Amino acid sequence: MRASPPLGRVETPIPPSAVSRRRFFQVAAAVGVSAVIESKPPYLPADEATATDGKRKFPPGRYVDVHTHLGQTWNTTVPLTADKLLGWMDENDIAQAVVLPLVSPESSSYLLTSDFVLAETKPHRDRLIPFCCLDPRTSYSGGAPALTAMLKRWVDLGAKGFGEHKPGVKIDDPRNLALYAACGELELPVLFHLDEQRNMDAPGLPGLEKALHEFPQTVFIGHGPGWWASISGGVTPADLAGYPKGAVAPGGAIDALMEKYPNLYGDLSAGSGAGAITRDANFGREFLIRRADRLMFGTDFLAPGQEVPQLALFRRLELPEQVQSRIFRDNARRVLRLGAEN
Repeated sequence: MRASPPLGRVETPIPPSAVSRRRFFQVAAAVGVSAVIESKPPYLPADEATATDGKRKFPPGRYVDVHTHLGQTWNTTVPLTADKLLGWMDENDIAQAVVLPLVSPESSSYLLTSDFVLAETKPHRDRLIPFCCLDPRTSYSGGAPALTAMLKRWVDLGAKGFGEHKPGVKIDDPRNLALYAACGELELPVLFHLDEQRNMDAPGLPGLEKALHEFPQTVFIGHGPGWWASISGGVTPADLAGYPKGAVAPGGAIDALMEKYPNLYGDLSAGSGAGAITRDANFGREFLIRRADRLMFGTDFLAPGQEVPQLALFRRLELPEQVQSRIFRDNARRVLRLGAEN
């Protein structure tokens, strides 16, 4: 998500990067494209693993977009209807899109509830995939079983994941940890936004690592400025609040955590996702190939007429087909357990 005007930040399109075709093939050969397509994590069933095995029928399209919104998100944008979202998807070769609620006061100007998302997507479940969300500060009685039951009501109505998780607390706040436990029990992937105001963490992302370690059966999908700034080493607290430029330094937390925890993925949406790949074009290409099993295409499309940098970016990159298929659609369908019926 872009930050709202009251919080003083709007994501902007990323300028084209200049990477030669020759350099790409040098990188691909050095990394070994086939070698970096990882085996499927053991916590995801093998029979849900592929969207291209000829056994399932999906809507036509090159992409599954893991990050969109319906309704009016900011006071500076106009509402996006399901019909307009579907029309935009058709224009841009997007087969399916995840639609995310926004339920925390820090998340947007206007709150978009889980019930709203489930109702708006219901006529279009072959293409629009609803998530649910609950602010960790929500009042409820009954402890962990009650929290799980609250989420299960939305799962029974069709929710395939949890997010956009964007509350103004630390990412390892005990109330967040309770949500992660419930999501793991219900097999709901958690798509979280991380910056200096929502799901706060320190450089190196130690709070996120605590969550990954404590809840290995919960899938986490990272998004936002603080998350994508952590593609680089040497990150400062100020970097977690913005969009760092320039060469990526060794020792980035994203690579380190992905190496250690098979339940961690990345959402490539918004200016933060595109910027992380284009700020250091050589590193960005290597990263996409190396982490092809852990990255998911997304745009953060939320208003008619919005420009998104991802579409032009991936046209320029000309990644190998097996890398494209994983990032563009297969990873999302595997993680979200999408079938022909949603």
